[in-house]
Amino acid sequence: MKASELVLAPDGTLYHIRLNSSTLADKVLLVGDPGRVEMFKDIFETVEFESHNREIHALTGTYHGTRLTALSTGMGCDNIDIVMTELDAALHLSDKSDWSDKSDRHLQIVRIGTSGSLQEDIDCGSHVASAYAIGLDGLMNYYKEWKVGNGKWKDMEDAFIKHMGLDDNLARPYCVKGSEMLLDKIAFDMHHGITATAPGFYGPQGRTIRLHPSIDGLNEKLATFEWKEKNGKWNVTNLEMETSAIFGFSHLLGHEALTVCLIIANRPRDTFLNNYHPQMRQLVGKIVERLAD
Repeated sequence: MKASELVLAPDGTLYHIRLNSSTLADKVLLVGDPGRVEMFKDIFETVEFESHNREIHALTGTYHGTRLTALSTGMGCDNIDIVMTELDAALHLSDKSDWSDKSDRHLQIVRIGTSGSLQEDIDCGSHVASAYAIGLDGLMNYYKEWKVGNGKWKDMEDAFIKHMGLDDNLARPYCVKGSEMLLDKIAFDMHHGITATAPGFYGPQGRTIRLHPSIDGLNEKLATFEWKEKNGKWNVTNLEMETSAIFGFSHLLGHEALTVCLIIANRPRDTFLNNYHPQMRQLVGKIVERLAD
């Protein structure tokens, strides 16, 4: 593996996440905000490892005897490209910085984030779990494995593109399913739906400040997309900035992934939950409990 390809820190860990096979647990909790990792110190019973690097804060410890890693990613799919690639690489990297092509380990990854609801009946303070993700970011299209082997959700992608009437100048959206196992285990009492992942917060999510979005009625179009399958139908419930890439990498690399978001904005109602930190603390505690069970 070339030094410029598999980039390592001076201590021999992965350059950005500062983890290797011994410091990474098989159950991983992803949060965007580095400061949010601090709350896991009050939840974990023991802490065995901690590192800080830029916006990435890693913490590995135990809860009820189960080993867990909490990790911040920062915002956006560009950061997820780094984090997901290095999480998988960490499984192959020993304490001595030796690389092995083989690993029998598979990760269970749960992103705990905040999001805006696109459906009027999903109130601020609700919990939404992502059964599917639709990526408006285009990231997975940069990987040959995705382009070669992803016929699985092409019908869904084609239906979405037709419904949205997207300009050819935009990245081709991609669709990917999350982990059914984690959805049943963790989100059995939550809203389920399709999460749309945008490549930005303002124009790509239909907001106008001084510049105007190129897609007229973006949120309304997203909210009215419906995907039917034999077990039921799905609507686009929420819009955020990371899930599609997490699901895409997990699908290609053989890991299980789920996103659960605390809804802090209802876009149809124009409402926003300013002080959401107590609700986030409760959600984190609930997910840790269920993931460790």
